[in-house]
Amino acid sequence: MVVGKDARPVPRVRSALYIPGHRADFLAKADQRGADAVILDLEDAVAGACREKARRIASEWIASRPDPRRPLVCVRINGLGEGWLERDLEAVVGPNLTAVLVPKVRSATDVKTVAEALDAVETAIGIERGHVRIWPLVETVAAVRSAFEIASASPRVAYMGGATAEGGDLAHDLGFQWTVEGLETLYLRSKVLLDVRAAGVQNPMTGLVARVDDLAAVEAFARQGRQLGYAGCMVIHPAHVEIVNRTFSPTPEEVRQAKEILAALKAAEAAGGDLALTYRGRMIDKAMIHIARQLLEDARRLGVVSA
Repeated sequence: MVVGKDARPVPRVRSALYIPGHRADFLAKADQRGADAVILDLEDAVAGACREKARRIASEWIASRPDPRRPLVCVRINGLGEGWLERDLEAVVGPNLTAVLVPKVRSATDVKTVAEALDAVETAIGIERGHVRIWPLVETVAAVRSAFEIASASPRVAYMGGATAEGGDLAHDLGFQWTVEGLETLYLRSKVLLDVRAAGVQNPMTGLVARVDDLAAVEAFARQGRQLGYAGCMVIHPAHVEIVNRTFSPTPEEVRQAKEILAALKAAEAAGGDLALTYRGRMIDKAMIHIARQLLEDARRLGVVSA
């Protein structure tokens, strides 16, 4: 785990799998999917007539969790304009809930509204204030413009990123035409990532690929997200989980190179020599130490290496 803006550990998330909150049959298999987190959806995946059923099923499933860390449990609540904030939170907030995803955020005020509502519910049920994280979803043009302010609005914000799916809310707002190559959303994802990282959010999450059967597109999108600097990716189908987990994990070769870089720099430092070295045809220096150590720590957290 890394430390969040409020000095509390932020659980590592590579993959976050959406599951409709009213589908008890899907939830029964959630532990078998391999995702780092599951997102119980109370919003777009649930018809209006089923919202109360979704709250009930989600509430019962969350409360029954023997180990809420495997996978982590998150909930996408309804948009603030729907008027169901308190009802949604009262149904799902508890010690087993990691985060609430807030859809169609437009400004920092939206995040503060959710934070205050969480304060009230946590106090009422007797759990530590600040226990439940906030995960703003960047699904509007206004949110893209104000991403830094949104990410900075509360110490609860630990996950955040751009929703750039084909035919999604942001596509509707902007009018972009989705492609596998992703050039039409490259600026959006880069801009949001820069703002989120600058605000100190430890686990930025990129959007998802809506094409269920196009695994090559999922891999290409996830790989580009990692290259940009994202820590993970949301997914809508179990078949996407393994691809995303693999893509956002350090590879054995990356681990080996990080160890070699640290060893080379340590030897040079001990010898009192030049700390600008050549490693495999590229120049490395002391600034690489942080990156190499960070990669090894991530590999340990994810079980890629044991020590």
